[in-house]
Amino acid sequence: MALQLHFAASGGELAQRSRAELVGIYGNVPIEEADVIVALGGDGFMLQTLHASQHLTVPVYGMNRGTVGFLMNEYAEQGLIERVEAAELAVINPLRMRARCVDGSAREALAINEVALLRAGSQAAKLSITVDGRLRMAELACDGVLVATPAGSTAYNYSAHGPILPIGSDVLALTPIAAYRPRRWRGALLPKRAKVHIEVLEPDKRPVMADADGRPAGNVLSVEIDTAGDIEHRVLFDPGHGLEERLIREQFI
Repeated sequence: MALQLHFAASGGELAQRSRAELVGIYGNVPIEEADVIVALGGDGFMLQTLHASQHLTVPVYGMNRGTVGFLMNEYAEQGLIERVEAAELAVINPLRMRARCVDGSAREALAINEVALLRAGSQAAKLSITVDGRLRMAELACDGVLVATPAGSTAYNYSAHGPILPIGSDVLALTPIAAYRPRRWRGALLPKRAKVHIEVLEPDKRPVMADADGRPAGNVLSVEIDTAGDIEHRVLFDPGHGLEERLIREQFI
């Protein structure tokens, strides 16, 4: 029996046109009946698709109809069934963010790439960082700080001069954004199981927002970040172009 595919596309004209062409060739089943979800767009849309389908065990095969497409495969109309059947599987555990806000509310969100705390005012943020219950940095003056997964290490983390992490490394990157004090601190590598607690110092004077893959929490007092080991995102890549190979290759560009 042939694979049953569900096609999802971003709102871009190219992605929508490609979806119509592929549906005409391969058909389209409801997402609940699909063996594989085919996502058409860029990395942002891939993240949206993974978040939206996390309650399912269906893997996602992306084809680039966006800009960067680091999490996507090359687009081609022909031979899609064969490509999907031969694809390599990468299993990703997202981060779980629990934010406590100034107004007394609490926000929880998942992040496949990173959880970032960012200054929300004109002055640098001041943060304290605790890892597994032990205070590691009493005060960090910065524009922000982020915790990134291996899958997300080439995104915002890399732009902030954080390390690229091999997909099977079971570590997280803790990376400062424009650190002012201590000026020479470049971040840390933490075990995947680590629980990170970040406290906002002087929240009234130096407001801070938190963001988990584009899901914001405004004016936070503290944020707890750990790996959601109970949630698995399943992503398919063409042979020889899997996530591990992409992460290694990115370091030699």
